[in-house]
Order: sequence, then C-alpha cells, then structure tokens
Amino acid sequence: MGWKMDNPLYSLSDEQEQQDILKKWGEERMGGLIHPGNNRLPFPLTFLIALIILTAFLITMPIWGQRPTAELYKVHVELMNTPEVERLATPEEKMKYLDAEAMKRSASHPDSRNKGQLERHPIYWDDLLNLAPQIIELQKQTKYPLDNFTVVGDKIVLANFEGNIRPDGVRERLQPWWDKGFTIDVFYVGYYCLWMVIMIKRLPHFSKKPQVPAY
Repeated sequence: MGWKMDNPLYSLSDEQEQQDILKKWGEERMGGLIHPGNNRLPFPLTFLIALIILTAFLITMPIWGQRPTAELYKVHVELMNTPEVERLATPEEKMKYLDAEAMKRSASHPDSRNKGQLERHPIYWDDLLNLAPQIIELQKQTKYPLDNFTVVGDKIVLANFEGNIRPDGVRERLQPWWDKGFTIDVFYVGYYCLWMVIMIKRLPHFSKKPQVPAY
C-alpha cells in the first residue's frame, strides 16, 4: 500500500496500487446489478453537501451551547407573588403574564441577548416554584451576579466557565461569546471532511476506468 504525495489532489496512492484496485473492481460481479464505473461525484452534489454543512452552522450558531442562567428568570421571581399574578386562576395564565412582563423589561436589559434567550428557554410554573427559592437565596450573596449561575434541571449551580478577572479579584463565570459549543463541532466536521477526502483520494482517479469483462 504505497502513498504518493506529489499530487495529493489527483491521487494519494501509487500507480501499482491504483491498478490493483481497478483490477479488483473489474473482477467484481456484484450480481450483474452494479457497474463499477469509478465516476466522480457530480459537482452540484458536492456543492449541495457543502451548502448543507454551512447552512446548518449558520442557522444554529445563535443557540450553540447556550444555557439558561438565573438572571433570565429574575423578573419571574420578582412578580410571581404579586396580586396581579395571584389573582390568575391557572398556572398557564400566570406564566403567560410573567413571560409578557419579562419580555417587556428585556427591552431595557443591559444584555441585548436577553429577549432571545427568554424565547429559547421558556419555563413552566412548577419549574419556577422550584427555582424561585434558590434565586432569592442567590440574590443575597454579592460575590457572583445571577448571570454567573446556570440552571441545570431543578438546580441552579455556579457556571463552569472561567472568564476575565474582575477588579475585585474574582473571576467571572460567564460563557464567553466565542464558546457556544461550536469549537468541538467545527473540529469533528472538519475531521470528518478531511478523512473523507483522504479515503477518496486513496482510490484511483476518476479518469481511470476498470476493465469490466463481459458476462
């Protein structure tokens, strides 16, 4: 199995190996149903595959790796025991009111992404009842702001990110803008594409056709 690196875009296998592969293809009968023509992948199909990968990345980029924070439900907790909410009959009505108020206040939130995150991370009344005592308790401490805490199921935990160091010497636990989960995604997609190219280029060039004997 010889490697030929002088023209990798043409083929990565030497002439002898290419001839051996073509001979095997020519000897394969495959039930007479498949003809090993060694044709190239049509360019429109190659373009379509690249377009699908690129589109998938661009569409999902805003939500990669994002997790709801305690800050996201601060307004819900502030208003959940107000008379306006308590007079509503069902949990659904309560949440509809709270969501609407949270959306209104998101317009003046320092983080412009707050509104979009509220839309992507809806919460139910029962979940809010579980999280509210934890959020209230976290508001009593001053070391970390609420956006440094991540909601994981029915628990609120300190985020496992380590960002910049604040003037008071405490390291921020905020998710960096560039760390949205796509680093590992880019690596694996790139890894997949690279090995696909290597495997394809190990085969004979599409200009070489196997000699198929008559049946």
